[in-house]
Amino acid sequence: MRLQKYLATQGIDSRRKCEEHIKNGRVRVNDEIITDMGFKVDPNVDLILFDNKQVQVEEEKIYIMINKPRNYVSTVKDNFSRKTVLDLIKIKSRVYPVGRLDYDTQGLLLLTNDGDFTYSLTHPKHHINKTYIAKVKGRPTKMEISKFENGLVIDDYKTSKASFKIIREDRDNTLVEIIIWEGRNRQIRKMCEEIGHPVITLTRISIGQLHLGDLQVGKFRYLTDKEINLLR
Repeated sequence: MRLQKYLATQGIDSRRKCEEHIKNGRVRVNDEIITDMGFKVDPNVDLILFDNKQVQVEEEKIYIMINKPRNYVSTVKDNFSRKTVLDLIKIKSRVYPVGRLDYDTQGLLLLTNDGDFTYSLTHPKHHINKTYIAKVKGRPTKMEISKFENGLVIDDYKTSKASFKIIREDRDNTLVEIIIWEGRNRQIRKMCEEIGHPVITLTRISIGQLHLGDLQVGKFRYLTDKEINLLR
């Protein structure tokens, strides 16, 4: 088995992140630093260390849904000592977030120790739709909505096609449903700013066919087998 795949299956991180860890010299096999992406290991024979700690076999795969509050970061640790979503998960097993939600965005976030599961949901080639409810400033016009849906140039790249549907308008703000499959840094906020309607609040309500439902902010639950299979 390739080293990065083995690390991912043992819950170290997503496969893509494990490749970065290998490149950065954080992984040793039989006391030798390995940086070759094609390196294969036999867990029954080789001693595999990550950050000088032996990689232990993770017997049980864990899949958690959390309704992330605002003002929490979607990482295992934060360099600025901000609260992380793991502060809300009181379990002994090691899990990590599947993708990210911005610090000031709330809603559906998944956590797991299954690297292949993470890869299947986060790799761009899989085109998993994510649905958000946003309150934006002002009242977007048909032309502005069309620009949003057909792709905007932000940060030197053009976004893929998206969905932008008005739910409710009032005098100053508009509540909208936005669907994208990409997950670039603060993408929805930047897109809304580009059409002149900055985001006031943003909540993710679904990933693929998995919906947040009535899970309260700051609470979490384990996914059912049916939900896991839907996401796969």
